[in-house]
Amino acid sequence: MSAPVGPGTIGLVIPGPAHRIGVEPYFVELVEGMEEVLHPAGWSVLVLVVSDLASELATYQRWSTDEEVRAVVVVDLVEGDVRPRFLADLGMPHVLAAHLDSPWACTSEVADDASRLARAVEFLARSGHRRLGHVCGPAHLVHTAERRAAIAAGAARLDVQVLTAEADYTAATGVRAVTELLAAADPPTAVVFDNDVMAVAALEHLTARGVRVPGDVSLLSADDSPLCEVSVPPLSAMTVDVHHRGQRLGTAVQAVLAGGDARQPPGPESHVVVRGSTATRAARVP
Repeated sequence: MSAPVGPGTIGLVIPGPAHRIGVEPYFVELVEGMEEVLHPAGWSVLVLVVSDLASELATYQRWSTDEEVRAVVVVDLVEGDVRPRFLADLGMPHVLAAHLDSPWACTSEVADDASRLARAVEFLARSGHRRLGHVCGPAHLVHTAERRAAIAAGAARLDVQVLTAEADYTAATGVRAVTELLAAADPPTAVVFDNDVMAVAALEHLTARGVRVPGDVSLLSADDSPLCEVSVPPLSAMTVDVHHRGQRLGTAVQAVLAGGDARQPPGPESHVVVRGSTATRAARVP
């Protein structure tokens, strides 16, 4: 997925457990999109997974000193994030994969997150679901806050109730979160997951325990990927062109290195791909 370090190398540090990049199709597709834009111009992409913030900052410091990496892409922005200022103080060109008001932010990379979740609420509400569950990512992430705000606004507009359970994008926490939601006194009839890994794991867990999907509860992933297509039943999902996101990030990096800014036009609007894991509320079997 990544090329050897060379004179024209772009760094991408992914925070979290090392197995994350091997499990989540998202980062594989993102890097492939970046490489499609950067490789023809002679750039390679170096991917590194780190366990904590201190390790990430130390990596940036080393890259800056050794000059082995010419620019970096920063993902999973958090509230009050110290990384942009740290990179600026190092004089390290960088692109923030975030919807922020900053010339360093590739705003299109996650600008559709809020609208994608709002459309998910609208779809489920039109399907007759009045009580929804939301399995979200870590609360400190900027894009998690945007998604939760969009769901809350959509639910209020459509007179829908939402129960939220926080997870960390892994299969185990997705299972824990959906179990928590369905154990409520008045459980949701449909659950939206912030990524496909959690949604697929939840589907397998519920099916193994005799919970009918979508007979008892509908499941919808906010990220579409081949995982959603091969699950049983196939998971309904919101479209997201991660490869195109990677291409826009690659274009943003080139722009920053040329002295411009990272802002890119928004990508295509998301829509629901209806598969076998969602059904209208009226179609539910008593």
